[in-house]
Amino acid sequence: MSRRTWRTARRLATLALAAACALSLPTVTAHAGSTKAAADFDLLVFSKTAGFRHDAIPAGIDALRTMGTQNNFSVTATEDAGAFTPANLASYEAVVFLSTTGDVLDDSQQNALQSYVDNGGGYLGVHAAADTEYDWPYYNQLVGAYFKSHPAIQQATVKTEDRTHPATAHLAPTWTRTDELYNYRTNPRSGVHVLQTLDESTYSGGEMGADHPITWCHPQGKGRSFYTGLGHTIESYSDASFRSLLLGAVRYTAGAVPGNCSPPSGTRTVEGEAFTSGSGVQTAAHAGASGGQTLGYIENGDWAGYANVSTAGASAFTAKVSSAGAGGTVEVRSGSATGTLLGSVRVPVTGSWDTFTTVSTTLTASASGPLFLRFTGGNGSLFDIDTFTLGTTPVAKALNQNVHLFYYPWYGSPVVNGDWRHWQQGGHTPPDDIGADLYPALGPYDSADYAGAVAQHMKWVARSGAGVIVYSWWGQGSYEDRIARGVLDAAQKEGVKVAWHLEPYAGRTGASTADDIRYINTTYGGHPAFYRSADHGDKGAFYVFSSLDVTDWTALDQVTGNSIVLAQTTDTSKIQHFSGLYTYDGIAGATAPGWKQAGDYARANNLIWSPSVAPGYIDDRAVPGNTTPTVDRAGGAAYDRQWGNALASETGGPPTWVSVTSFNEWHEGSSIEPADATPPAGHDYRTYDGAYGLTGEAAETAYLDRTAYWADRFLNARN
Repeated sequence: MSRRTWRTARRLATLALAAACALSLPTVTAHAGSTKAAADFDLLVFSKTAGFRHDAIPAGIDALRTMGTQNNFSVTATEDAGAFTPANLASYEAVVFLSTTGDVLDDSQQNALQSYVDNGGGYLGVHAAADTEYDWPYYNQLVGAYFKSHPAIQQATVKTEDRTHPATAHLAPTWTRTDELYNYRTNPRSGVHVLQTLDESTYSGGEMGADHPITWCHPQGKGRSFYTGLGHTIESYSDASFRSLLLGAVRYTAGAVPGNCSPPSGTRTVEGEAFTSGSGVQTAAHAGASGGQTLGYIENGDWAGYANVSTAGASAFTAKVSSAGAGGTVEVRSGSATGTLLGSVRVPVTGSWDTFTTVSTTLTASASGPLFLRFTGGNGSLFDIDTFTLGTTPVAKALNQNVHLFYYPWYGSPVVNGDWRHWQQGGHTPPDDIGADLYPALGPYDSADYAGAVAQHMKWVARSGAGVIVYSWWGQGSYEDRIARGVLDAAQKEGVKVAWHLEPYAGRTGASTADDIRYINTTYGGHPAFYRSADHGDKGAFYVFSSLDVTDWTALDQVTGNSIVLAQTTDTSKIQHFSGLYTYDGIAGATAPGWKQAGDYARANNLIWSPSVAPGYIDDRAVPGNTTPTVDRAGGAAYDRQWGNALASETGGPPTWVSVTSFNEWHEGSSIEPADATPPAGHDYRTYDGAYGLTGEAAETAYLDRTAYWADRFLNARN
């Protein structure tokens, strides 16, 4: 029986079981007046105003309530700041500041909101939320930037920078809309992930220049922050595109859907006068300065703090300064005005407050708190600071060794192998015609091309955030066995580790599998890229595919003392002699049949649970006429759903590991390896176009990057 038939039979059996379970569930009737507890999540909408009051607030509340009814979340609207207590906020997944203005929270209420967000809650600011709480430095960090001014309501072009976030994935690169368009006191880009900007050439009254953010998001402590300056007009809340933006923002801040909100790394330019706390310093007007203002009135011992500028990874400080006073020194510190000293730089006398020069220094200490600048020198006024940049060295994230990608080294090409291997499955003729519904960005490559395709694979694996590949291995002396060391060498260069997928070669038994594990440990166990689980006694990991085809696994008792051996099943009555279980199936993850029981059982019995997730499944070209169900990628929604099932407690989470089906199983259409955006014509190849709102070449790496997002989220969940 071919491997394809084995997988198809198992997949269909799983689906049949899931269908049977679904049919046996009791019917639940939904009622229009469903209780708050029945909602997927709960939203608190706060619209108190201590300044200008927007007449669109009622329309905004109505729109959010309608969205809640349609998308199963509850909405509680209030203007009572007394709602901001730790106990009450704990009832909600996110809080919306809907065009609030002025000072709306007292000290205890501010503390409650700060603790709520920093410990995992969500904040969504809409329009005038940026015109709020000017005397609370934390709020400036939370919202991202304070309101400065606005021109008259008019039509303008909004440019969507990020079309992968759930709030903006539905939008085209440009969006023409009529609204009141805010200018902000500072450009928030250095500390947030910008989703949309305004094209100031398309309207009158913009004051921020070529880079004018209007919608952005960022992590805040353990929580999430999202802000959009749009939403002034009543008409906004009946506009389908704006409502979709709001819905995506709500779902993101509530933690219901993922979204990339990481701030940029690299050099950050900050206006000196954008301090959020300080002692002695004031804003000074200077026509020649950026924005017409500087950080001024600086005397010995004064300081300025920048709550939304992190010193994490800071490696250099550069400032544009002027001095008609005594000159002096800028101390760059982290956390407070007396915090860790990262470095200092001397400011010379320039002869005039309007004569600027640039000073810079290397930062040698390390810290991660907010930036503080402390000033020292002689008597009287020392100097002014116009702008400064904090250079950062990007810190490479450690790969998540609890995320494992199934990797297939069975491909061959005439250049390396002497003939095509595996690409012709289903009766196809490479190179243009291959047995897959997607076409790899590298073309039909060779798995023994270590310096070319394999090296690139390992770079892509590292980009995905996964720390381990699970190498498809077909027995001692097989093709995959012969090329394994070359793949291990390539993996080592990128910090990727290698576990093993023991495939069902002819004649496989429990005894032969135990012997195979001993062979692999002996042959490859000394290689630096050989995966050993630090959490499980530094044992290697072996996934056994089609484990149900063998009835006697007693021989595994000889090897599980120094190796982790996983059965492919959710049937916990079939895992005696194994160290745990996994699923592999790229279809079942959408409904997670049996996952709850499997995950709970594994935890209770100190076993490994490694559910498998897949971005999609289709094998029409590899297996012509196959009737196996398919899984449409749905622009990435299918992958997100399976990841969500893997991590959720309702479906057996959190798991020990998550295994991804697959990095490069092209015949099953389950790959996250980049697929060619312009494959050979005439073969009806699919592409990743539309994945997370991306198109063309930008979409080719969409699933790698989404895997990195989920790998990071999984890591945070475990911590």
